Amino acid sequence: MSNKETTSRTLMVALAVSLVSSIFVAGAAVSLKPIQVENRQLDKQRSILAIAGLGEAKLSGAEVKKLFGERIAAKVVDLSSGEYVDQFDPTTFDPLKAARDPKLSAELAGNEDIALIKRRERYTTVYTVEQDGKLESLILPIRGYGLWSTLHGFIAVKADLNTVVGLGFYQHAETPGLGGEVDNPKWKGLWPGKQLFDDAGKPVIRIVKGGVDPASASAVHQVDALAGATLTSNGVDRLLQFWLGEQGFGPYLAKLRAEGV
Repeated sequence: MSNKETTSRTLMVALAVSLVSSIFVAGAAVSLKPIQVENRQLDKQRSILAIAGLGEAKLSGAEVKKLFGERIAAKVVDLSSGEYVDQFDPTTFDPLKAARDPKLSAELAGNEDIALIKRRERYTTVYTVEQDGKLESLILPIRGYGLWSTLHGFIAVKADLNTVVGLGFYQHAETPGLGGEVDNPKWKGLWPGKQLFDDAGKPVIRIVKGGVDPASASAVHQVDALAGATLTSNGVDRLLQFWLGEQGFGPYLAKLRAEGV
């Protein structure tokens, strides 16, 4: 057999192996996708429950589903009007996907985009905890750019729409030990009880470098910055100003206040 024939046969075998491997990998990816989607959903639900003070990270998938279904109601809101809408299924609507769709989102001008998200969806999903038909707490999705990544999370507030129940991020790529300290239970423990707004409804919660002075009248509106992670801390500060303001949930919260919710 000539060297040319040997080389051709080797290439054919390599091509066949590559083709079979590609088919196998593609098939595995397709078959595993529903499991991956379900796991991401469970992670998000687990995060919502924890931030709302209703569950712990160690809950099993079945326990998360049961508790979430019993205590949490998802609703889609029009961010511009603050009205609930019914043209989307709140259990499947994806605000992040909507933010990439020009028909369902709007580009943010430079001075508007303090959270550095580029586009803001027109509709998003909020979550309520209710007891006997009365609101106990409200969980709002938040996101914005830190140092290396977009931080995705939630903030939960009491029925007064001002007092923080909890804050946390379920997805980010900040530096472990620095910006990654947004996941530190000690830092997250600083948030409950903080007040987001002043008497006029203006967002005044701030991340403070150097530590909060507990004797200050502003202490109730302040949280310590992350040590050694100024840019991540600034990112959290900016994303809160954005989502609690007029470009974010401002109209929705104003509507709830007017209704006496």
